[in-house]
Amino acid sequence: MAKEANSGNDNAVIAAQGQQSSELVGTAVIAPDAVQNPGLPPHGRRVTDLDEKKNKSAERVVYSLFYVSLAGSLAAVLAYMYFPIESGDAMDIRLHTMFVGAAMALALLSLGIGAVHWGKALMSDHESIDVRHPIPSSPEVRQDAAEIFEIADEESGFSRRTLVRNSLIGALVAFPLPGIVLLRGLGPQDVDPVEVFGHTMWEKGTRLARDPSGVAIKATDVQIGSVFHVIPENLHEAENHLNEKAKAIVLLMRLDPKELIEEEHRKSWSYDGIVAYSKVCTHVGCPVALYEQHTHHLLCPCHQSQFDVSDGAKVVFGPAKRPLPQLPITVDDEGYLIAQSDFTEPVGPSYWERLK
Repeated sequence: MAKEANSGNDNAVIAAQGQQSSELVGTAVIAPDAVQNPGLPPHGRRVTDLDEKKNKSAERVVYSLFYVSLAGSLAAVLAYMYFPIESGDAMDIRLHTMFVGAAMALALLSLGIGAVHWGKALMSDHESIDVRHPIPSSPEVRQDAAEIFEIADEESGFSRRTLVRNSLIGALVAFPLPGIVLLRGLGPQDVDPVEVFGHTMWEKGTRLARDPSGVAIKATDVQIGSVFHVIPENLHEAENHLNEKAKAIVLLMRLDPKELIEEEHRKSWSYDGIVAYSKVCTHVGCPVALYEQHTHHLLCPCHQSQFDVSDGAKVVFGPAKRPLPQLPITVDDEGYLIAQSDFTEPVGPSYWERLK
């Protein structure tokens, strides 16, 4: 009996294997009871399509958000005027940044939320298929495209919903205003920019000091391969501390004098292999703060401009077009590094007035 049962089981297994093998296609198994594609669920209408009051309420929300964006843009302009930073005081700068930034964020956020809510709650809501066509389109297709624009205008209500349309236009017109106003603050208002950027606090005899401690630097403190972030020793006496520091900041390095390639009139600008160059990139004014000891390259991390310190800080890579201005230095009777004069050319990026 056991043998008959076992033989029966074996036959069942063989039969099952035969049935499975007949349904195999490559390595895939075609299941006889595969799940059928249920298709898309029925399209549900929005509450704004069913209730006219909800539709009007959504419209009020949209144009209210656009008006809030308009108010935010104007508030940013007013904040820029009422919270100036010319004093250089840290609290003034903090208040200026907070109010201008908050107003611009409100303008952008309200504009974005209003546009999204307009599309989700008010624009026509139906499913459609965009059939692709060959390029270029025929005149008939272009005529159809023009008709589609008219239909889209009708479905979106752009021409019909005057409050939404006008508030959107007002918000878009006002939104660039803070940026335009802020651009004015990038340059001096009442003085010649050539005079402002052409001169710094460096003058003959000014000692080079560490940033930010203000401790004067001796030539013996600078080892080959080292780099110092340097400011004028008397920087704390400046009326506009941050502005003066932004122009006068310097990088100090020491190389083997044999590796320096110096023009004849610049050989006296360095001291025993110690050279000083402006830290302000000549591209757009970013801080050049990375020094590669083995290549003697200074790297601007913002836009990847590179300057060769061993060869007059000339540009070897990147978008900068001019070498970094060099600060002529020497030592005083006590061995402290001092400036021989101010920079011989304006620091920072190029601008049209600097060549006049």
